[in-house]
Amino acid sequence: MSNSSSITEFLLLAFPDRRELQLLHFWLFLGIYLAALLGNGLIITSISCDHHLHTPMYFFLLNLSLLDLGSISTTLPKAMANSLWGNKDISYSGCATQIFLFVFFMSAEFYILTIMSYDHYVAICKPLHYVALLGRRACVHMVAAAWGSGFLWALLHTANTFSPPLCKGNALDQFFCEIPQILRLSCSDSDYLREAELLVVSIVVEFVCFMFILLSYVQIFRAVLKIPSKHGQHKAFSTCLPHLAVVSLFVSTGMFAHLKPPSISFPSLDLVMSFLYAVVPPAVNPLIYSMRNKEIKDALKKWHPCGCRQD
Repeated sequence: MSNSSSITEFLLLAFPDRRELQLLHFWLFLGIYLAALLGNGLIITSISCDHHLHTPMYFFLLNLSLLDLGSISTTLPKAMANSLWGNKDISYSGCATQIFLFVFFMSAEFYILTIMSYDHYVAICKPLHYVALLGRRACVHMVAAAWGSGFLWALLHTANTFSPPLCKGNALDQFFCEIPQILRLSCSDSDYLREAELLVVSIVVEFVCFMFILLSYVQIFRAVLKIPSKHGQHKAFSTCLPHLAVVSLFVSTGMFAHLKPPSISFPSLDLVMSFLYAVVPPAVNPLIYSMRNKEIKDALKKWHPCGCRQD
């Protein structure tokens, strides 16, 4: 990182200088951020406080909500502060920290989503083996592996991104520090290619996980179609399809944002893609996993706003 010591800050140039638009972006991000905080906070509270929800499925959901809060808190507060005060700067160390935390939370979240698809598959397709395959120790090990893998990827990507010297300015056409934007400032093509190769490897790993998720849901849908009850089919599809849709959005937009060639890179397109994979999933996951989940709703009804359990 010392090679880039001449740069003390980066400029986030995603939004225009008009004050009205800056305030519009602030209120939009604030609404999304508060919704994500409320939704994920309610899920964390209900699962933590209701012993009936201390099962593998809700243990994974608890971790997903924690990662959602972490990822969206890494990007939106700084974007809101810049929009509110009319600033565009982020310090060099702040940018490196933002990239590290963002990669950490998003990588771990995708692995948790992969584990959750496996949980759904075992619950529906192999219910008699559920306890044996998803015992307490196995669940803890899988979650620890997801968090540990996210930390490792974050460390590698951050080191690779900021090790090369940066000599092409300090302007980023984004509302947060994003790896492809930093790589465009690299002085050396070989250093650029080194991080690009690591990005390709990580994307390949995520693509393999995504294929595992797809295969899991193919088996789930085949099993669901054998259910004679239309109500049972509708309940299963209404739970699984939104989950699969958000995962597909996350993977497709993330891959496009990080693997597209520079020739088709446009500021507005980059902004939309980043918004879709960085902001939308953490905000809509609580809607998918709480509003459609009767057990979560029942757990929330047992608690007063003050946090005291109802009799």
